[in-house]
Amino acid sequence: MSKQSKYSFILASASPRRKQLLTEAGYKFTIVRPDIDESAFSTKDVEPCEYAERLALAKAKNIAEYHPDCLVIAADTIAYFEGEIIGKPADRTDAEQITNKLFSRPHKVITGIAIVRLRDGIEINKSDTTTVYPKKLTSEQIAEHIESGSWHDKAGAYAIQENGDVFIEKIDGSLTNVMGLPMELLERLLKSLIEQETSPK
Repeated sequence: MSKQSKYSFILASASPRRKQLLTEAGYKFTIVRPDIDESAFSTKDVEPCEYAERLALAKAKNIAEYHPDCLVIAADTIAYFEGEIIGKPADRTDAEQITNKLFSRPHKVITGIAIVRLRDGIEINKSDTTTVYPKKLTSEQIAEHIESGSWHDKAGAYAIQENGDVFIEKIDGSLTNVMGLPMELLERLLKSLIEQETSPK
């Protein structure tokens, strides 16, 4: 499928990383930031993939209500470590605790994607998972990372595109998923949508 598909869409995200990935891939889109309270979504008794998908869907529906004729795409990225769902750090102390956890053993990064258009009832909700094998960070490296403030607004308190060489030994899965938007999955979902809409009825 050509990146210049028949779709232009709304990206329900203010993430500069998602904007960059989509722009570099040649997609045409506008950005509208969703207004949802992520703290209202409990992580208790929910699978991590389901949690990420729920938040992505909530973001997409929030924007779709105001733009029912438009295709809306949203995403939500979390880290998952030994039974714990980890999102964006609340503050410096939280960021330090998260960093100490995630860079002690392998963890998973999960991104939920939602594609919604209310006009014709389109609602697609999937997720992708990448296993991240971290390097063992020294206390000095962790302190430097926290001091830099680069953990702000990032699931798992780090960005692989900024710190990959220092933080990551290897990954198993999609790199763009760890960056916040699994482009391979998004491409498949949009291709499938186009094929459904262009196939003879």
